[in-house]
Amino acid sequence: MNLPEDFLRRMEHLLGTEYVSWRDTYDQPAVQGIRINPAKLSPKEWEKLSPWNVRPVLWNRNGYYCEPDSHPSKDVYYYAGLYYIQEPSAMAPAAVLAPLPGQKVLDLCAAPGGKSTELGARLAGQGILIANDISASRAKALVKNLEMAGIANACVTAEKPQKLAETFGEYFDKILVDAPCSGEGMFRKEPDLIKSWQERGPEIYAPLQREILLQASRMLKPGGELVYSTCTFSLEEDEEVVDWFLNQAPEMELIPLVAWKGAAAGMDGKPVIRLFPHRVEGEGHFIAWFRKRGKWMKTDKKHQEPKRWMADVGNEFLEWEHFFAHPFDRARMMVKEEQIYLLPEEFDSSWRLRYLRTGLLLGSVKRGRFEPSQAMAMTIRPRDYAQTFSMKREDERVIRYLKGESIQLTEKEKFIKGWVLVCVEDFPLGWAKASGNGLKNKYYPGWRWQ
Repeated sequence: MNLPEDFLRRMEHLLGTEYVSWRDTYDQPAVQGIRINPAKLSPKEWEKLSPWNVRPVLWNRNGYYCEPDSHPSKDVYYYAGLYYIQEPSAMAPAAVLAPLPGQKVLDLCAAPGGKSTELGARLAGQGILIANDISASRAKALVKNLEMAGIANACVTAEKPQKLAETFGEYFDKILVDAPCSGEGMFRKEPDLIKSWQERGPEIYAPLQREILLQASRMLKPGGELVYSTCTFSLEEDEEVVDWFLNQAPEMELIPLVAWKGAAAGMDGKPVIRLFPHRVEGEGHFIAWFRKRGKWMKTDKKHQEPKRWMADVGNEFLEWEHFFAHPFDRARMMVKEEQIYLLPEEFDSSWRLRYLRTGLLLGSVKRGRFEPSQAMAMTIRPRDYAQTFSMKREDERVIRYLKGESIQLTEKEKFIKGWVLVCVEDFPLGWAKASGNGLKNKYYPGWRWQ
């Protein structure tokens, strides 16, 4: 790989005797990883189900290495949201932050969603995840990945950190800042980043990272935790940002990170984590873990109740809801521009933010008819919905369905008129509508098998 000479000189100074071993990794292919979705299945269940040989990633209980010929993006289990394709080192920050069910979590620089999908899954449907990216166009991919993962209690926003800090104050239990960076640690996996680095190096990103961290600290509760991560080797973007932040925010303290096998401590001896490709099976990454000093005291501020919109949803929604084992919480439902949402329990209607998604989109009311959403399909447990059609992974109709084709049914596979949840091995894929001897395909066109 043709790496810039000034970058190589700096890495030789940084690594010393390890430089040659590090440089040799750029003549080797990058490893491939997937992170299974704990909202859908456990690691043990995946190991029994996996169609390929997989090996666990040391630093994330949900991570696995895949063989080079496994092609996880072209498998039906990917479309069922069972896993997210993620570079193994990038699995570390969310594992360090490790939110618990019921907590309030912010992913401040979230697109395209690799870390948000794990944070959301770890909440297990309780609490709230605010997944933000300043770029609305990038945040669209974030919406899709959260919906595919079946995360119902997330709000996707596209705001500057300062606007979020002014809105939330000291609100969050845990915050992830996977900051924009020069990307040095990803050159092997994404060679196009080299040109970007030559145009916008560490000196451009470091001031931005500092400002983002400072705003993030304003939104953290006393006693709350914050993880700062980058995919760069630059001291200027890593240890020097940590030093600056601790100096500017004296209420913050480092939580020592114990290096796992292959991981390195900070270049200045700080108890942070550095991942180098010659030491671990993965690309370059940096992680620092902080806590805000003090004890959080509950305030008297009351969040506003979401409006009750039930009278506007229509009879077809009620007919569709009838197929569920349990009705939806009416107090959390909202209708906006003919779309029906189920808001997270912690949602506050006083937040004035630019949303791309508020909670779970249940579906839309069109010409007096209700159409359930693709996002809704991905959150359902099949045992909770009366009309479910599940196919084996080898059934050729699975691929046909994902391509948008109708499904032909056998004599034993009959449904009453209405919406049918289509699954593979009891994992939801999307919707179809019962029609005679078949199912009319309602799989979302933007997600179809290519």
